[in-house]
Amino acid sequence: MLTFETLAMLVGLAMLTWDCVEVGRNDAANLVNAVFGARVLRRRTAVLIAGVAVVLGASFSAPVMETTRKGLFDPTVLKIQMAIAIYVSVYFVDTVLLYGFSGFGMPVSTTALLVFEVVGAALFLAGPKNISWNKVGDVILAIVLSIAISLTMSFLVMRVFRGAVRDKADDRDTVLLHGPWIAGAILTWLTWFMVFKGLKNIELVNDLRESVFKVYGDWVVLLAIWGVFTLLIHLVLVSTHQRGYKYLFSVTAVLGMICMAFAFGQNDLANAASPGLSSFTLWRHGGEPTDLANLGTEIPIPPWALFICGLLMASGMLTKYAQRVTRAAVNTGSQFDHVSLYAPEWCQRFAHWCRTRGTPHEPLAPKVALSETGKKIHYDTLRASVITGVSASVIAFASGLGLPVSTTYVAFAAVLGTGMSDRVFSRGDADLKLGRAIWVVTCWFLTPVIAIVATGCVAVLVYRLSIAGLFLCLCWNLAARAFFHHRADAHERRFHKDVHPADQEGGDSVPASGEAYRTEEPRLD
Repeated sequence: MLTFETLAMLVGLAMLTWDCVEVGRNDAANLVNAVFGARVLRRRTAVLIAGVAVVLGASFSAPVMETTRKGLFDPTVLKIQMAIAIYVSVYFVDTVLLYGFSGFGMPVSTTALLVFEVVGAALFLAGPKNISWNKVGDVILAIVLSIAISLTMSFLVMRVFRGAVRDKADDRDTVLLHGPWIAGAILTWLTWFMVFKGLKNIELVNDLRESVFKVYGDWVVLLAIWGVFTLLIHLVLVSTHQRGYKYLFSVTAVLGMICMAFAFGQNDLANAASPGLSSFTLWRHGGEPTDLANLGTEIPIPPWALFICGLLMASGMLTKYAQRVTRAAVNTGSQFDHVSLYAPEWCQRFAHWCRTRGTPHEPLAPKVALSETGKKIHYDTLRASVITGVSASVIAFASGLGLPVSTTYVAFAAVLGTGMSDRVFSRGDADLKLGRAIWVVTCWFLTPVIAIVATGCVAVLVYRLSIAGLFLCLCWNLAARAFFHHRADAHERRFHKDVHPADQEGGDSVPASGEAYRTEEPRLD
């Protein structure tokens, strides 16, 4: 007969598989926003490339994984049954929240969700004394600071680069003059990102950091790398004549996407996998259900398991709901006047109030244009490069300080920061776009409360009712998913029902007159 611990472990491993797909459906979908928005690649192509990078990153992940969620609570003072109930409850709530947010096209952070779900479950079962509130405060502060830093840095960097290039990112003389030092700076950021975050578990990279970066100092080495990249790019542009300048910023944008996807698979994998693997370890090495959870701080993980988790994340990026997340984020920062988005009325009114406080200015973004297939180019390639480059560098900087940050929050803030720098919120559906951004950020701060309360209630049910609690919570999970599926699809039909005939074979086309339809929100590919 199956015991509660055995059944909970099996449910936890099954939900681990499910959760990896949901992480790819929402969190990982944000990796391709910049590249797709600039029409550098079709979304499916961008997703496939990013998916490969996610799988590789997962395969090169650390061979051990933290199980205590960075010290948020101590599982070793809990009974085995209670600790397993906490870990399984996290998945019951996490899969529902990620699925629901994805259906409505809302980007959320897997890191933030899992952190507060663990806190909620431990709080309701073990009490407030078992929670490390100082660590919880550090997590909240890191999240807020990462958003603020990404927003500010992307605004400043975009303003500097735009001041140099203006709207001539496709002009050969302009690119020859400013392209090398701009692209060199972006590649330097990406190099720093990979050294300090993406490849931090590789012994050769660690030796390089010890022998070069720590000996000569980070800033000296980075300036030298910048100079080398600038010279090499200049030589490439001169030697390639008419071809190189057209694809310079496209290449930097794609490289930025690959770097972020690699590190996402390598580091964010722990967020989705640790609860399930923790419950498995407790079941495998635990004793009686009433014994204390003798759980160490590390779990050995076979490489094949990391590879499979990476594949599951990549598969989630190809789903319909992942397209909604990408589409909404791209439209929020679009340089086109008219887009199709949803934002509550109060968000739009608040956005209008914020916009009218200052003096209106003309947008700095290039004139709106269409791709060769007649689809909207929401960003130019320079802006796409800044989004990926700044996002990568902010994540690297925070990681170097040991602060937990969210790829989703940082990337979305970079889209908003570059958009404000280019003044895309100054005309057309500005209130709608800015209102959508306000609504997304508001949901970011509401999500922790929802996660804490929901996971706490589920954990109590699972722990008190044992196997019956598992069955009830699984039924609730499936029912909640069905409810969100129905509501999200109804929302989609209501706000994105009118698609121009030209859009039936692809996304974001506009009529021949050049004016976008107000209700347009077509498919992406």
